[in-house]
Amino acid sequence: MGYNTPLVSVIVPIYRIERYLGTCIESIIKQTYKQLEVILVDDGSDDRCRDICDLYSSKDNRIKVIHKENGGLVSARKEGMKNSSGEYIAYVDGDDWIEPDFIERMITDAVENQADIVCAGQTRDLFDVSFKMQNPYPNGAYRGKELIGLKCNMLSYGEFFSLGISTYVWNKLFRREIVFDCQLNVDERISIGEDAAVTYPAILKSDCVCVNDCVSYHYRQREDSMLKKSSDFTVEAEKLRVLYEYMTSFDNEIYNKFDLSRQITDYVLGICIIRSGGRLPENDSYSTFDDAYYNKRVVIYNAGTFGQQLVNRFNESRHCKIVKWIDDDFWEYRRCCLDVDSVESINQVEFDYVLIAVLDGEYAKKVRNRLISLNVDSNKILLVQCPENQRNSLIEKYLYR
Repeated sequence: MGYNTPLVSVIVPIYRIERYLGTCIESIIKQTYKQLEVILVDDGSDDRCRDICDLYSSKDNRIKVIHKENGGLVSARKEGMKNSSGEYIAYVDGDDWIEPDFIERMITDAVENQADIVCAGQTRDLFDVSFKMQNPYPNGAYRGKELIGLKCNMLSYGEFFSLGISTYVWNKLFRREIVFDCQLNVDERISIGEDAAVTYPAILKSDCVCVNDCVSYHYRQREDSMLKKSSDFTVEAEKLRVLYEYMTSFDNEIYNKFDLSRQITDYVLGICIIRSGGRLPENDSYSTFDDAYYNKRVVIYNAGTFGQQLVNRFNESRHCKIVKWIDDDFWEYRRCCLDVDSVESINQVEFDYVLIAVLDGEYAKKVRNRLISLNVDSNKILLVQCPENQRNSLIEKYLYR
């Protein structure tokens, strides 16, 4: 690198992940970029994480270890931030890992573009298969009017609902002076959207944001994280209300300049729909799909969080009969003991409607076109409906009913 090498502090929150922690730490200390400060925050783990952290600290003088009582992810990241001294801040979750070039690629973009934040893509690892994923917002260095455009679309980009810039802090590099207060100010009651509560306020403070195509961060999707509990949405609504109120606490000038009302409403409403299965709790008259499917035979597309919650709600309410559940990654969910089949198997059953449990309008249309190519009648395909003029009232019903 042909310039000074600023110190990068890498904050690693750790809790009960002894199986993965060694791989994570090894991937950080083996970075091609050596000017690192690695802060391991043991958040009260009762497994061998404490000992693993201490062992690595004895082997590499770049590693700091913090042992604290369990306080949750936000608390752990705050403690790491307080003990950081780097000009730039990176985050790596303790069960993930990074390729050797990750920090170097990020710091190169940061220095060459004088960027406050660098936003990368990521690679999702599940079992033996990896999927590379990019930010929807185009690559480039954004400042001035272009940056205003990014800020107006960072939380809601294109058709309902897609993020412009991913929420995650771990596939980004932040200038410390930009992110420091954003991390320390986060309400520790937030346990859904912890990353968003840091990422987007930091973007709003930035004068230059760089988006790149680096996918050297590996997000490990564990089997236990694929299975979603069918919990009372009332509990999650309370958590989402804290997130919503925190995210809407910007001053009016910033709020209006970047259309934050629309963006934050779309973002939080999207989470509400996913985690409730698209049905208002205690109100079976509302669905995010046309209610033509009531008392009919249906196929559900998507076995992720939205699909799982939708199946759970239908099994509880018996509004319809689920005759098949399909997903492109059906084999992943079968390994988690979910009865999911391939998309092509849709022609093996008789059904009245297919419900595409996908919020991203553009992606949902691609799925629709694929189903049509499999000879599914287009009139039988239902997509999520969330008209813009209903979103404010829906967020009120979800969070403040």
